[in-house]
Amino acid sequence: MADGTAANRSRRIFLIATEESGDRLGSSLMKALRWRLDGAVRFEGVGGRSMAREGLVSLFPIEDLSIMGLAAVVKQLPMILRRIRDTADAVIAAAPDMLVIIDSPDFTHRVARRVRARRPALPIVDYVSPSVWAWRPGRARAMRRYVDHVLALLPFEPEEYRRLGGPPCTYVGHPLTEQVGMLRPDAQERQRRDAPPPVLLVLPGSRRSEIDHHMAVFGETLRALQADAGAMDVVLLTMPHLIEKVKVAVANWPLQPRIVVGEQGKQAAFRVARAALTKSGTVTLELALAGVPMVTAYRGGAVEAWIAQRVIRTSSVILANLVIGENVIPEFLQETCTPGNLAPALRDILTDSPLRLRQLEAFATLDAIMETGQRSPSERAADIVLETMRASRGPE
Repeated sequence: MADGTAANRSRRIFLIATEESGDRLGSSLMKALRWRLDGAVRFEGVGGRSMAREGLVSLFPIEDLSIMGLAAVVKQLPMILRRIRDTADAVIAAAPDMLVIIDSPDFTHRVARRVRARRPALPIVDYVSPSVWAWRPGRARAMRRYVDHVLALLPFEPEEYRRLGGPPCTYVGHPLTEQVGMLRPDAQERQRRDAPPPVLLVLPGSRRSEIDHHMAVFGETLRALQADAGAMDVVLLTMPHLIEKVKVAVANWPLQPRIVVGEQGKQAAFRVARAALTKSGTVTLELALAGVPMVTAYRGGAVEAWIAQRVIRTSSVILANLVIGENVIPEFLQETCTPGNLAPALRDILTDSPLRLRQLEAFATLDAIMETGQRSPSERAADIVLETMRASRGPE
């Protein structure tokens, strides 16, 4: 059902998303808002290909901000600061009814602060919470000065905002909850999941630095595992831009993996996998929703590790553990990320061990925790955006 405001003038909504994941969220939100407003809406802002398909003409290509590494950021800092200033100026010039910033807090929050200083009455919604529950918790309270509502992807985040004194925060749902049908096996795929040789997924990461840090130790882990577990069907999931680098890295692996790229291939592999060896990150939640037991690992550079050890406040860095509320997935980070630790843990989850059964029982609770199968995250997000916009200007 469309929103009643459609009978009024067309609304102008400014959106800012500077990464591909945010671009996808922005695209879905635009669709939901257009439906709610019977098409009486105009979008402006910053976005990528997905938002462009919904009619957004981006102020600049978001690839301009795809900068990795401290040295590269320092080198490009003048350009980044100019983009922040220009984007804030564009918001003010557009005089929109609403500003929606989507993820990428290092960029979007700086824009939001500038906009709030120059146009205090403009409502601002932040879609995707910064990880205030993991590090720099003071950000939550600071956000009250320039964010009117936070749309959370993780179910525990609203309580964290209440505890930390942040702005109003509502769980709208994670986009992964809309993909469970493509991640879970049918009857035939379930038979393959339980049949020999077991399918073992290997997910070393999507960044070049992660390939550098993980491929050697993952290969040695498979060598140690093969001695005990025997034959396995190893499937390595990667990104198109990393294929050649990955092929070189697996040349000396004892078990040559099938290399799979693309979303459809990944989802098909998830549906038949017995277990997974994966780097930490959002993919752990994806595997958990698919019902694939896993062992997680992460190695970073020395500076990165030193910073992480001093600022991360959570009992786990594994997203699936945090959502479940229990550390059911073993994590081996930095110096503990060794074949001697990874191989025995993988052997356990490949068999019907207590560790495997404990993970499967925990994963079965995720549908209730994450409200899978209920209204889509973009629909919930659109409703709160419109409620915030209406509240800012009083009754219609």
